Amino acid sequence: MSIRNQYQLIHIITFILLILHAGYASAQQNPYVELSEWIQSPPSRELGSVSGIYEDAQGNFWITERCGANSCLDRDDVSPIHVYDPTGHWIKSLGDGMFVWPHGIYIDMDGYIWVTDARGDDQRGYQVFKFNSEGEVLMTLGEAGVSGDGPGHFSAPTDVLVAPSGDIFISDGHEADANNRILKFSPEGNFIKSWGGSGSAAGEFSVAHDLDMDSQGRLFVADRDNNRIQIFSQEGEFLEEWGQFGRPSGLYITDDDLIYVSDNLSTEENNPGGQRGIRIGNARDGTITAFIPEPPLAPGKTGTTGPHGIYVNDLGEIFGSDVQAETVRKFIRR
Repeated sequence: MSIRNQYQLIHIITFILLILHAGYASAQQNPYVELSEWIQSPPSRELGSVSGIYEDAQGNFWITERCGANSCLDRDDVSPIHVYDPTGHWIKSLGDGMFVWPHGIYIDMDGYIWVTDARGDDQRGYQVFKFNSEGEVLMTLGEAGVSGDGPGHFSAPTDVLVAPSGDIFISDGHEADANNRILKFSPEGNFIKSWGGSGSAAGEFSVAHDLDMDSQGRLFVADRDNNRIQIFSQEGEFLEEWGQFGRPSGLYITDDDLIYVSDNLSTEENNPGGQRGIRIGNARDGTITAFIPEPPLAPGKTGTTGPHGIYVNDLGEIFGSDVQAETVRKFIRR
């Protein structure tokens, strides 16, 4: 059997397993309930599309949202980054005039905040920023307003992860025809390597959307439009792929290797048999243990709903940034 036929066979088997796992996941007990209206809006306005969320060492939450809309274009006086205390009370905002389409947010072990800008105009965008807690920019990767596929440019950076070694990993590609790759940089921001490309073969991506790392140091990539998670070594070696977690927008792995994956986009057209919601499982072997179905839309909202980005705190509470419903969802154990 040729390599191509072998890979096609693998995809058929993966598809069958996806259907079986989707049915299994939907039948799992839901150990969570959503806590409604827990988070305040920023002063004098409502939240826009909330794309990312992450907790700092003080237990405060940092979120990215798109300036009260779904874009920060022509909204230079509106801040897209906000800090909330654990009870959902607003503390401060920052980042006004810096972003076009803020996407991912990540806080590293030293407390530095990383934010990606996945779109651009002639002056801003296509960049990754590193801030301190006061909002001072400490590092910038990419060239403002310039999309490209070289080591110093991005086409649509979606997320950042900093490994225990300090190496920086960035997923680049929010559209099917974007770069669709993973880049690795040194702690100082020097380019080391990249891998990927648009496609559905092992190691290729179609919207590389979110990143996390397990206790073994394996890099997990939410390969959203391929309806799978791909797992790599930190050198870019392909290890395996999982299709049982749906169409993954966000993923988060705890210190004890529980994996939480948000699927807010599955339909019968783009992921037959898939069901939107949050799947909880074991990052060591990919087994699914619980499923939180897609929450209902708020009054007056249309379209799909559910977490885009996801974070889980030490209490096991789940926080999801909801682009469509323009809020942060919080799920607590029953």
